[in-house]
Amino acid sequence: MNDVLSIHARRRFLQAIGGGVGTLALGDLLAAEDPLAPREPHFPGKAKSIIFMFMEGGPSQYDLFDPKPELQKWHGKPLPESLTKQMQLAFIKPNAAVLASPRVFTKHGQAGTEFSDWIPHTASCADDICLVRSMHTDAFNHHPGQLLMFTGTTQIGRPTLGAWSVYGLGSQSKNLPGFVVLSSGAGTSGGATNFSSGFLPSTYQGTPLRSTGDPILYLSNPPGVSGDMQRAGLDAMRDLNQQRLQATGDAEIASRMANYELAYRMQASAPEMSDLSQESKDTLDLYGVGQAPTDQFARNCLMARRLVQRGVRFILITHASWDDHTKLNPNLKKNCDITDRPTAALLKDLKRNGLLDSTMVVWGGEFGRTPMQEIRNTRDPEGAGRDHHPLAFSMWLAGGGIKGGQVVGRTDDIGFNIVENPVHVHDLQATMLHAMGFDHTRLTYRHMGRDFRLTDVDGKVVKAMLA
Repeated sequence: MNDVLSIHARRRFLQAIGGGVGTLALGDLLAAEDPLAPREPHFPGKAKSIIFMFMEGGPSQYDLFDPKPELQKWHGKPLPESLTKQMQLAFIKPNAAVLASPRVFTKHGQAGTEFSDWIPHTASCADDICLVRSMHTDAFNHHPGQLLMFTGTTQIGRPTLGAWSVYGLGSQSKNLPGFVVLSSGAGTSGGATNFSSGFLPSTYQGTPLRSTGDPILYLSNPPGVSGDMQRAGLDAMRDLNQQRLQATGDAEIASRMANYELAYRMQASAPEMSDLSQESKDTLDLYGVGQAPTDQFARNCLMARRLVQRGVRFILITHASWDDHTKLNPNLKKNCDITDRPTAALLKDLKRNGLLDSTMVVWGGEFGRTPMQEIRNTRDPEGAGRDHHPLAFSMWLAGGGIKGGQVVGRTDDIGFNIVENPVHVHDLQATMLHAMGFDHTRLTYRHMGRDFRLTDVDGKVVKAMLA
């Protein structure tokens, strides 16, 4: 993919030959090149769009996806030092007492996948879900963990998963961004670094949409500025930018020009896209729109389906925070009540609209939680929580080339380590790109003299996850 948008050298050549022919050729080149135009992957892929439901903070796998009845034997006692002495912990000590989960797990779907009683709606989609219980990561704090999940490295400044997806495939939408961000809750530790374009052209960065008012800040013209006036201003800026582009060959100028034009087109399309009054009452009720406590998250999930229908390539839905160092039971129940129903509604709605086969849905956080408890207020009977656990956690995927109705990987009896089919964050990224039609080792971008890729120097496709 190194040739994607590699127009810098061609523009330099056109500048060098000069004259009217060169100027005309440059104009034709600029008119023909659309950085968001759909592009062919390395091979046919089943996933045409991705919805990544990022549950910031690290949901507790013990209480949602990975039942460990063996922990009852250890409840209130420390684990053997041989297990914990090498573990990196953010806050607690290795000799912290074990916290067994009070949740009730039951089997669902044809495969009998076990889910917690706090996510019954998600559990009803078991036959479409590939539950990965053997995720692991290198980072045990939030921002590094989120950087690794979305950029493949703990270093700031790299392109994110959404940016790579749009860089590789372009977008099928002419009037909306290729990469959209929808948020609810308290906000993520990683902030904009979770949807940055890094050193890729800024055309590929995520565009946050709001659930109230204008979907994008400053989308509406200020009072007294007509559409004709705005068009004239944009034309003037385009002419000046084109002169500068011809003089410097800076690809970021071309990216900025494309962004201005996209913003102009969005003024007509974005309000229509975000108008949920077009949806039936049955659909609104399915998601929980207009109801407490689901409303905001439900709106984002329904918006994601509408964005997929309009050709948007990558949608990042974030909900924060699941970082339950204290008050695990009440806090986890609150987040499940907010997200469970809309999440299942999104899967069911995509499926009934014939979109699930071509839309991959991913659900999870940056890491998991420890089997040991964390207590910061000993006088609070519900004060126990769990610390960060990078060695073994759970995520799930559905649709878009993923084989549903199965569990991939297994952890030991106390969920401390992985004993079967470990899946590193880089493996997850490689598998997602494969489902989109990319060899992750060949989806690269040359920057500062070397080729970069999302999976850095690691990653393998987990074939068991693929349909």
